[in-house]
Amino acid sequence: MSLIKSISGIRGTIGGKVNDNLTPLDVVKFASAFGTWLQNQKNKKDLTLIIGRDARISGSMVNSLVTATLQGLGIHVVDLGLSTTPTVEIMVPELNADGGIILTASHNPKQWNALKLLNEKGEFINGENGAEVLALAENEDFDYAEVDDLGKYETRDDAFDIHIQKILDLPMVDAEAIKAKKYKIVLDAVNSTGGIAIPLLLEKLGCETIKLYCEPNGQFPHNPEPLKEHLGDICELVIKEKADFGVVVDPDVDRLALVDENGEMFGEEYTLVAVADYLLKNKNGVAISNLSSSRALRDVAKTHNSEYFASAVGEVNVVNLMKEKNAVIGGEGNGGIIYPDLHYGRDSLVGVALFLTHLAKENKTVSELRAGYPGYFMGKKKIELTPEINVDDLLTKMEKEYQNEEVSTVDGVKIDFENNWVHLRKSNTEPIIRIYTEAKSQEEADKLGDDMIAKIKSFI
Repeated sequence: MSLIKSISGIRGTIGGKVNDNLTPLDVVKFASAFGTWLQNQKNKKDLTLIIGRDARISGSMVNSLVTATLQGLGIHVVDLGLSTTPTVEIMVPELNADGGIILTASHNPKQWNALKLLNEKGEFINGENGAEVLALAENEDFDYAEVDDLGKYETRDDAFDIHIQKILDLPMVDAEAIKAKKYKIVLDAVNSTGGIAIPLLLEKLGCETIKLYCEPNGQFPHNPEPLKEHLGDICELVIKEKADFGVVVDPDVDRLALVDENGEMFGEEYTLVAVADYLLKNKNGVAISNLSSSRALRDVAKTHNSEYFASAVGEVNVVNLMKEKNAVIGGEGNGGIIYPDLHYGRDSLVGVALFLTHLAKENKTVSELRAGYPGYFMGKKKIELTPEINVDDLLTKMEKEYQNEEVSTVDGVKIDFENNWVHLRKSNTEPIIRIYTEAKSQEEADKLGDDMIAKIKSFI
């Protein structure tokens, strides 16, 4: 069964059986449920929704199903076509729409797709709202429009331009400082929409872009999750091209990873750390990340007399805490930058612009910039789940096993040791337990992860 329903959206693998995978009938049912829920919330039928998709192979088919379904409900659709998650998020309030749907399975492989659901602010609906949508889908309680009341359909091709201009207008983005450096940047966009959007931004910032896997055909040339083990090609190309650094984005362009001028990973955890360093240096405030993110953000915040708080994993949870604390910057350790002066969503484009400004003003190489941050190393491992495994029971056993340490159960089980930590949690997007570790060396972080896997297997 590969149909997953969570606060991260409704996602599954294409093909297979209804209710087990993301089949055409499931797409229609969930699009109907979201459209109906919005109509109930707004107490009107003729809403407007913004639709955009990444470049994965099934995108066109899923887009046609979603668009026709919404029109069938009497909802007007503005279709951005090939887009990015942050671009759709920005265009919802820009066009005074009532909500939006992003068709992307983010970092999942090409057989996956998903419906990510946005409210009128262009932000992901919360868990309570999501539960209401799922209940409507379960009951199939839909009332479609009669022929004279069908929704209208239009397309827009200016969304990237609007998004990029909003970034260039930000006071903390110094385009002139970046242009003066004439940076040469290699981009790996995993053959999705980052291959369209990021070069447009870099051109406006006076950078030369060397394109690697930038054809938006949905044929991912490697695992699309921007982790070190998947990025050998860009690391080699940065050296070959004598580039200043490399930029890597996932298929929907809400995660940003960087490669230094030596072909070494900057560390996706440190994307947020570097951007926060720049912003908090100029404005004391609050930085937010989730429980699975590096201690380095906390350390950098302290150096700028700023506060740090951690939320449960999940973009919705990070955003909620950012709003509560009026944070200057937030995000997730997977390379997700949330800059509230632009919008409350992970956005690789604004992340690139802020990082470039920081790099230009510091007048350092990327490796020199990285060397100035606390030296933590992350390990990210996972255990595949089978239906008979009781995950909650496993996590309870792990909590009891380490009860003499500092343990948090806000989201799964996080165990803080003196010099390292491990966070165990059930994934919202895949049938796995994620195991995040952090320590003062990569070997120590990896060993801690392996030790935890062995402990979990002993309980199984």
